[in-house]
Amino acid sequence: MKNKKNYKRQRPEQAQPKVNSDYLREQEADNLFEGRNAVMELLVAEKTVHRIFVKQGEIEGSLRPIVAKAREMGIMIAPVSKDKLDAMSETGKHQGVIALCPPFEYANLTHLLVECTRAGKSPFLIILDKIFDPHNFGAIIRTALASGADGVIIPKRRAVGITAAVVRASAGAAGHLPIVRVSNIAQTVDALKKAGIWVVGADMDGQNVYSANMTGALALVIGNEGEGISRLIKDKCDFLVSLPMEGAVGSLNASVAAGVLMYEVVRRRGVEGI
Repeated sequence: MKNKKNYKRQRPEQAQPKVNSDYLREQEADNLFEGRNAVMELLVAEKTVHRIFVKQGEIEGSLRPIVAKAREMGIMIAPVSKDKLDAMSETGKHQGVIALCPPFEYANLTHLLVECTRAGKSPFLIILDKIFDPHNFGAIIRTALASGADGVIIPKRRAVGITAAVVRASAGAAGHLPIVRVSNIAQTVDALKKAGIWVVGADMDGQNVYSANMTGALALVIGNEGEGISRLIKDKCDFLVSLPMEGAVGSLNASVAAGVLMYEVVRRRGVEGI
């Protein structure tokens, strides 16, 4: 394990989060979810679905199990014309099916930390600082779920929330991973640090991630696609990490960089037996 003397605060050997914040709740978001994978994932996750609109005509291919599952769950199936689906669609890629759902229910950060404590595990969280691209957001959610992250934290303002495009890009993972929406990322970072969680920012000027300590209770901060992590949030991070870059490429797409960093956390936790 690396020496922590150059970090801003001393990292405890066994960081167990203290649940003492009252951050933050839910509400809001689009209620149309498009595409066959996204709709099936909603049904598999047993999310509330008011109605499913399908293209009129013969139900074929991967639409059949969607319709069968929906009928089994007592969800109304509404056959409509392709023109109607096109008019409803936000992504233009509905694949003949759109689900009408209640507003997306964001998770509560305090409850999320409580669940980690009950499970006896060190929290692994992803914090997104002003991510605007729904495809990046969706891809990050998908990788976060696959890598075993406990949740994703996003700001309420000046960032994309859960939309049909995000759900589609996440291949339905948004229905399985807690997404927390907070009013103030800086205050949330402070609260996580007080709870014993190490906050690590992804930044080109950071130390090589492969020489950093990426174990224990950890929150990984991923910044905006163009500008990276904001100065305030960067200053609040315990330390910064970067990926080694070769050749003429100066940076990676936010979701790609996030994926590499998340799986380094997975690797290190496996090596350390955490």
